This record gives sequence, structure tokens and C-alpha cells, in this order.
Amino acid sequence: MIYIPTSSELLNSDKVLEKLDLRAGMTVTDLGCGTTGHFVFPSAKIVGENGKVYAVDILKSALSSIESKVKMQNFNNIETVWSDIEVFGGAKIPDESCDAVYLINVHCKPAMIKEALRLLKKDGKLLLVDWKVSATDNLGPATADRVSREEAKKRVKEFQLKLEDEFDAGKYHWGLIFKKTIKQ
Repeated sequence: MIYIPTSSELLNSDKVLEKLDLRAGMTVTDLGCGTTGHFVFPSAKIVGENGKVYAVDILKSALSSIESKVKMQNFNNIETVWSDIEVFGGAKIPDESCDAVYLINVHCKPAMIKEALRLLKKDGKLLLVDWKVSATDNLGPATADRVSREEAKKRVKEFQLKLEDEFDAGKYHWGLIFKKTIKQ
């Protein structure tokens, strides 16, 4: 019998979010949130009713799935936003309005980083999480399609962010947290 790990076994969002030191009243954005809102819903619980979570995706079906869960679970602090996260200014979210922005399992492309920085406040945090190149078990994208932690750091370097934390985000993922120290 083949064992298929649960989503929290693949990537435990609660443990990853602890590293960001999120607090009530904060505003966060998940760029490329996907259909499950794996980081959206735990973030909404942390930031509370006075906080806000933007769930951004290019797939309208993903946003519909998030909206259904929002209604079923009575969340009032989650807003879905349709956008191509590789287009600067594409997400209709105010500049420098976010305490944290997430890029999770989206290949950490420079255009995405640029959009994330537009949204981040000074001293805001950028969370990058992606599949380890070495992790296999026939899970996740093809190894050739993965971005290594070192490659991600190279891509972020040009944006003058300060690396604050580097960690294993479980058996299959790596994580990086950067701080925006200058106003873009």
C-alpha cells in the first residue's frame, strides 16, 4: 500500500508561520495561494479580526475554492484577489500595506519578488518556501522544475533584502525569511 502524506505532513503551515512572528492586527498576502489556502486560513486565525489576509491567485477556480471555505468557516478577514503575480502592480493591493508576503511553491521568480516588495512595508518580511531539490518520494514537481534554496537567495540578492532566517520547512521543503530594510 502506498502512503500519501497529508498536506500538513508535507508542509506544516503552523510551524512555518511561527517563524514570522505574526501578531493580531497585521496584514499579510499569500501570492499564489492555490486552492486550499494552506497558509491563508492559519494566517487569518493569527492576525485575527482586526488583521487582513489577501489570498492572491491567477486561477479563478482557486479563488472560488478559497471563497467557499471563507463562507463555510465564517472568516471576515480574508479577501481574494485575482492577479498574475508576475505583473508588477497587478495585484490590486495598496503599495507598502503588508507586514508579510508569502511566495510558496511558486518558483520564486524575480518578477514575483518585485511584486512582493511593492506590497511590503519597510521592515516587512518576505517568506519564501519551495520544494527541496533533493526531496523525491515521487511527490511535488519534477526535480528539474524545482528552485534550490541557494538559487532563491541569488534571485533575492538584487533586491537588497536582509536574510533573517533559513530553515528546513519539513522533509520536502526549504524556507527563507527576508526583511525589507529600505523603502523601494
